[in-house]
Amino acid sequence: MTLLAFGINHKTAPVEIRERVAFQPEQVGEALRDLLAHAPVSEAAIISTCNRTELICQAESPDANAIIEWFRQYHKLGAEEVAPYIYAHPDSQAVRHILRVASGLDSLVLGEPQILGQIKDAYHTASDAGTIGRLLNRLFQYTFSVAKQVRSDTAIGANPVSVAFAAVSLSRQIFSDLGRHTALLIGAGETIELVARHLREQGIKRMIIANRTVERARQLSRQIGGEAIVLADVPQALADADIVISSTASPLPILGKGMVERALRQRKHRPMFMVDIAVPRDIEPEAGELNDVYLYTVDDLHAVIEENRRSRAAAAAEAEEIIDNQVEQFMGWLRSLDAVQTIRHYREQAEHIRDDTLADARRQLAAGKDPEEVLNELARLLTSRLIHSPTAQLNRAAFEGRKDVLAIARELLDLKDTND
Repeated sequence: MTLLAFGINHKTAPVEIRERVAFQPEQVGEALRDLLAHAPVSEAAIISTCNRTELICQAESPDANAIIEWFRQYHKLGAEEVAPYIYAHPDSQAVRHILRVASGLDSLVLGEPQILGQIKDAYHTASDAGTIGRLLNRLFQYTFSVAKQVRSDTAIGANPVSVAFAAVSLSRQIFSDLGRHTALLIGAGETIELVARHLREQGIKRMIIANRTVERARQLSRQIGGEAIVLADVPQALADADIVISSTASPLPILGKGMVERALRQRKHRPMFMVDIAVPRDIEPEAGELNDVYLYTVDDLHAVIEENRRSRAAAAAEAEEIIDNQVEQFMGWLRSLDAVQTIRHYREQAEHIRDDTLADARRQLAAGKDPEEVLNELARLLTSRLIHSPTAQLNRAAFEGRKDVLAIARELLDLKDTND
C-alpha cells in the first residue's frame, strides 16, 4: 500500500499546459471511476483548480507510471507533452505535499485561504463517486485539521491577499481612481465574489456581474451593490467596462478577439484592463494583441503576489514546523496499520486460550469440585497457557544468541531491565 500525490501546478507548468489537463467539475466523478477501473489504484481524489491539477491516490506500489499513463491518455496528450511538468510524491512526501497545499504554502499567493475550500470540494466529490476509503478519508480529515491549526497558530492568513486581491491591486495600478470606472465581472463563484468585495472596498463606481445563470449573478449583485446580466449580454456590456475580470469553469473562451475589438471601437479606444483568472482561459490570448487592451492571466500576477510572499515568510516558516511534526504523526498512524492484523491474531489466540481454560473450570465446578481450588487452578492454567508460546520462543532466542529478540521482548512486554 502506497500513498501517492502527483500532478502539475503553477510552479511546474505554464497556463497553456494547465488548461489542457484541467478537469471540469462535472467530469471529475466519472474520471475518478475510470481511474480506479484502469490503473492499480484503490482510492483516489482529484484536485483541479486554476493553479493545479493533482491526484491523491492509494496505489499498489510507489511506481506512478501507470497512473501517469492513465492521466496522459485521459487528456489525450503525448508523453512528451506532459512529462516535463509532472511531479510525483510517495508516502510521507505525499502527506507533506497535501498539508502544505491545504495550508496555502504551495499557492501562487502564499497563505491564500481558497484552496482549503477547493480541497474540501474535491474530497466530497470523491466521496460521492465512491473512490474514498479508509486511508484517504483519514488523510483528508487530518489535512483539514492541520490547515485549521496553521491558520490559528500562525499569521499566514493575516492579510486579505489572494489571486482576487492581486487582480484588484493591479487594476489600481492601471486606474488610480477606481471611483470613476466600471468593472465587468464574468462568473459568480468564490473568486469573483472576492474580486467584487475588494473592488467595492476600493470604491469602484459601477460593477456588472455576468453569469450563465442570472439568478446567481443577482444574488451576488445584491450583496455587493452591482448589476446582474446573463453571459449572452456580455457583448453589449463590454463596451462600458474599463476593467474586465473573468473566472468561470467554461471549457471554451467566453471573450474572443473580435468581440473585444468591437467593444474597443464603441469605447473610442479608451483603454481596457482585463484579467483572466480562469483555467481553461475565458479570454482568447489574441485579445491581448489589440491596442488599448492590457490582458493579464494568473501567471502575470507574480509581482503583486511576490510582495505578499515576502511579508508572510516568517509565518510560513512557523507553518512548515507545524507540518513537519504533523507529517510524522500521520505516518505513525499509517505504520500502525501494519500491526493491526498481528494484534488481531494475538488477541484471538488469547481469547481462545481464555475460553478453553474457562470451559475446563466450569466442568470442574459442575462435577462438584471446591470453587476455591477451581479458581486457583483457573488462574494457574490461564497464566501458564498464555505465556507458554512466548516463553518457548524467548528460550530459543537465548539459546541462539539472538539478543535483539530479547531486547524487543522486554520492550513489548514492558519489562524492567534484568539487571534491576
